[in-house]
Amino acid sequence: MRIPTTRILEQLEAFYGKQEPCWPVDPYLFLVWWHCGYPASDAACMKGWASLQGSIGVDPPQILRASIPELTKALTPGGMVPALRAKRLKEIATRVQEDFGGDLRRGLSGPLPQARKALKKFPNIADPGADRILLFSGVAPVAAVPSNCPHVLVRIQRGLERENYGVNYRLAQQAIADEIAGNVEERTRAYLILKRHGQELCKRTKPKCDACPVRTICAYHAGNHRGRASLT
Repeated sequence: MRIPTTRILEQLEAFYGKQEPCWPVDPYLFLVWWHCGYPASDAACMKGWASLQGSIGVDPPQILRASIPELTKALTPGGMVPALRAKRLKEIATRVQEDFGGDLRRGLSGPLPQARKALKKFPNIADPGADRILLFSGVAPVAAVPSNCPHVLVRIQRGLERENYGVNYRLAQQAIADEIAGNVEERTRAYLILKRHGQELCKRTKPKCDACPVRTICAYHAGNHRGRASLT
């Protein structure tokens, strides 16, 4: 029997506690934060973000005034390819200034398809990133799924995840859309809990099932357990 998404989230939240985003929720600031680290992770992006804030600033005019070498130096603590990320920040700041009058949030206030299309014109933003920005900025309560762990809900509810990333994303998104209240608060809660679980225990490879707080209701764990039992 498929386990309700609400029950899964309740048990995970009881284990991890209430979660809060460590990234800026403003659409433009998130785009900057996202390019402050590479490979993009919360830890890497926070390091680059802190360095950029301290040395240059993060507003569009501040980034546009800075030279590529200055931006590169500021972004270096965030990891690899800082020069490329510096160029991307210039591109982001330029587009926000020229196309949105310096206010990206206001530019996303129209129809949802139009807002998503506008976000996907920015570098390194595909559908999962656009969904994340729209949700956390409060523009729309979309059923966003953490881009690096769409497998979490699929595993728990259905067993082994699909090989196709897009299929996993859509299945997880549908579970959230069908069962989680259509408001920003509940759907950001779902996103953050699933992200935490995917990063800490339900890893894409070598998941730590024995430590999982939902293993007794997890279809993936049940399937593995049956498989091990059949071998003994």
